[in-house]
Amino acid sequence: MKKFHLLSLLSVFFYTGTYAQVIAHFTVKAGKLNRYNSIVYTGVPSSATGPVVLEEIAGNKRIPVAVSRQAGQLCWILTGATAAGAERKYELSKGKGTAGTLMKALRQDGHVLLEQSAEPILQYNFKTVPAPAGADTVYNRNAFIHPLWAPNGVVLTNIFPNAGHRHHMGIWNPWTHTLFEGRETDFWNVQKKEGKVRFAGKMETFSGNVWCGFSASQDHIALLKDGTEKTAIHETWLVQAYPATNDGARRLWDFTSTFTPATPTGITLLQYRYGGGFGLRTTADFTDKTSQVLTSEGKTRRDADSTRARWVKISGATPKGKAGLLIMNYPDNFDSPEPLRVWPENAEGGELMFNYTPTRMKPWQLYPDARYQLKYRVMVYNDDITAEEAEAAWQDYAYPPEVITAP
Repeated sequence: MKKFHLLSLLSVFFYTGTYAQVIAHFTVKAGKLNRYNSIVYTGVPSSATGPVVLEEIAGNKRIPVAVSRQAGQLCWILTGATAAGAERKYELSKGKGTAGTLMKALRQDGHVLLEQSAEPILQYNFKTVPAPAGADTVYNRNAFIHPLWAPNGVVLTNIFPNAGHRHHMGIWNPWTHTLFEGRETDFWNVQKKEGKVRFAGKMETFSGNVWCGFSASQDHIALLKDGTEKTAIHETWLVQAYPATNDGARRLWDFTSTFTPATPTGITLLQYRYGGGFGLRTTADFTDKTSQVLTSEGKTRRDADSTRARWVKISGATPKGKAGLLIMNYPDNFDSPEPLRVWPENAEGGELMFNYTPTRMKPWQLYPDARYQLKYRVMVYNDDITAEEAEAAWQDYAYPPEVITAP
């Protein structure tokens, strides 16, 4: 595997020409937290029309900084370590940056592949993937993430895992127990033939030097008793992946689900022990003998189910060495910190299904014309990380650096 160092990768960004008109000055404040390669977002000044360049002002030095601009926001990396209480200064100017694209979203036959310098990060499947030979075609599925790769190249997700759980699809999030137009409807257990989730046809991809990603529309479809279908929920996924850190051993990506009822009657997401949120079926290499679960509250696979957690760390042995992922729950999510569904150790040979399930403790009424959102950040890593590192990553996600803008 190739090794990547964030500082050296971002240093490929240069700008050409003479100094252009200064648009804005930014002061980034670390606040109460020690920061390490923090992701910085701020609004784009109204005067920032056309191409822009960003420089860090460090004493007498002006250091070019890679910056992405998308949907009215600027994004860059607060590279390296920044101590609590420290401030860093940046200047935004008009000008044209030149660089090869580090982070790419490649739309290919039936899927979008996110990659960094030709190393795969994750794949979103918008074309229907057929179920294994001999299985009911009801399991045919699109609108899910698989594979998810660790930096060492091992695949951390699984799809169609066995006859009992063919509906488990890598990373996916259908709601299980709902009340839609007077009928209980299950969009998770597709074998019940009550509902399912489908890609809805709209896809955008984004590439750049600070992040790559995609936006994909998908619908929760109710399968009615008369054989017709009706859309119950419109949903959009936004996935954003950032450059690897720690010599290529760690990656971050953000997952945002935005959704709204599709009918004037809305929909009730009933209380249930799993469904919606963030669903994960891990690689078959992760069993109760080869993997470990740890939550922010110190719970393990033995006692994490039905508890709440800011973050959940899943690590395990694979043929390419130890690897894992840290799933972080955003504080503004419904009923956050969200309750967990974690399979017991004796499930299916010890294999693992994990779910952040917002409605485990109480129902959630979705009203027509209202917009709802759930957000998660995922760190995928080689080897392992400590509980302290996991907590620091969550703190950085929940309480990002403050950005002060001045002319």
